[in-house]
Amino acid sequence: MRPHHLTRRGALLAGLGAGASALLDAGGAAAAPAALITKAIPATGELLPVIGLGTDKFRAADQDVISTEIHRMQQLGGTVIDTAAAYGDSEALIGAALVGGQRDHFFLATKLTASGNGYAGRDLAGAASFERSLALLKTQRVDLLQVHNLDGVDELMPQLQQWKRAGRIRYLGITTSRVAQHEQMRGFMQRHALDFIQVDYSIDNREAARTLLPLAAQRRIAVLANIPFGFGAVLRQAQTRKLPPWAADIDVTSWGQFLLKYVVSHPAVTCAIPGSTQVAHLEDNQAAARGRLPDAAMRKKMEEFWDTGGT
Repeated sequence: MRPHHLTRRGALLAGLGAGASALLDAGGAAAAPAALITKAIPATGELLPVIGLGTDKFRAADQDVISTEIHRMQQLGGTVIDTAAAYGDSEALIGAALVGGQRDHFFLATKLTASGNGYAGRDLAGAASFERSLALLKTQRVDLLQVHNLDGVDELMPQLQQWKRAGRIRYLGITTSRVAQHEQMRGFMQRHALDFIQVDYSIDNREAARTLLPLAAQRRIAVLANIPFGFGAVLRQAQTRKLPPWAADIDVTSWGQFLLKYVVSHPAVTCAIPGSTQVAHLEDNQAAARGRLPDAAMRKKMEEFWDTGGT
């Protein structure tokens, strides 16, 4: 099979040998898994696992698989699930999966807008959007409520602050997934008391490291990193290359883990939220939350390896 035909599934299967050997000690017995890597939310010190789950591809037709995936995430120690009012079936599927006492295990983040943009045939915005999200998620509160794609930050922030004081949300934030909005986000970060930002960041898209991440660290704002695989393009590009042997130095056995560990090793990044609708992909992603993280020298080595095409 030529490299450019390699799917993520094929890459995962190819890495099973390395992954299996990592789970055995010198005597061939099963080794205990490495400790879960967590980072603190600067505003409170609350710890979050560094790998979460993005859900914008959740669809009702895949309900059983998605429910299995969420339950498997819990088994693996993951907690952060990011959704949005605009993500179609996502909130309803998450709510259904968490029926039965599992809600408190997870850190649920959702989003709303001032305009209602993103709804298919619905004109819900602001408070109406939030109430609908709570109903679909089958919860009385969310851990993080975010203004989606900066749509109405100044308008919605007083309401979010009110909900936070009332205990209906625990943290508040704003999101973007476009470099073109980074400068606008920077202004909002300087103007508002934010607990979180969510921003696009990957080894192939490092603009946030220049424009936003230093400010987040300075203002003690937690960071969710979205699109760590570049809508899949970065992962597909990676799988045309050979994983470097020194990836083992940071306990990496797949390209997905390589790309995720690069993202979450940035000191300002709290958690990456790769999207997944398959249990095998989720398991591979969650493995990036264990073992060693790259230090500054290793991050530079990873960047150089990527920039030179894997040579």
